Amino acid sequence: MADTAPTPRPRSPLSGAADRLAAATRTSGGRLRLAELPFLTQLDVRLDAKGAAADAVGLALGLPLPLEPDTVARAGELTALWLGPDEWLLVGPPGGARELESRIREAAGEEPVSVTDVSAQRTTVLVAGAAARDLLAHGCALDLHPRAFGPGRCAQTTLARAQVVLVAREEPGDGFWVLVRSSFAGYLVDWLLDAATEYV
Repeated sequence: MADTAPTPRPRSPLSGAADRLAAATRTSGGRLRLAELPFLTQLDVRLDAKGAAADAVGLALGLPLPLEPDTVARAGELTALWLGPDEWLLVGPPGGARELESRIREAAGEEPVSVTDVSAQRTTVLVAGAAARDLLAHGCALDLHPRAFGPGRCAQTTLARAQVVLVAREEPGDGFWVLVRSSFAGYLVDWLLDAATEYV
């Protein structure tokens, strides 16, 4: 007999905070936009940046893997973040992990490559608006001035003592992605909302 029990819908780490994030966005008068971007595909990719696989994988994905430290490459809905000399984080729309992994492995062929689906490890918080940079600067030791951390930059850092991957999006109005481990997401959102009271 077939199992007819309904499959439970996935629940994001910040589903309970959506209303509070939306309220802070509304009351900021356009100065802040705070929201969770749940369930984004996140693949950790490791390979030799100088080997044949790097170029082949870049062609298969439609974007070259960034080779400059702390930079981002983007094509369509796919973003590649430089995490180390031989490590990248690929971020894409929800549900794309298997297809992306297949493309990477097929492109790499016999070259050594490691592809790990870390989508469930982190969630993503969008911090945008005119006050976004100032808000993040309250809890981050990085120089977030646009000259030092402008669009197309990323960094593994801490925000309010939580380890995050911080990404400055392509256009200044796009704000920042804050990729945070699921277990720290609630704490980080509480901190963001507390720090945001200055702007709401």
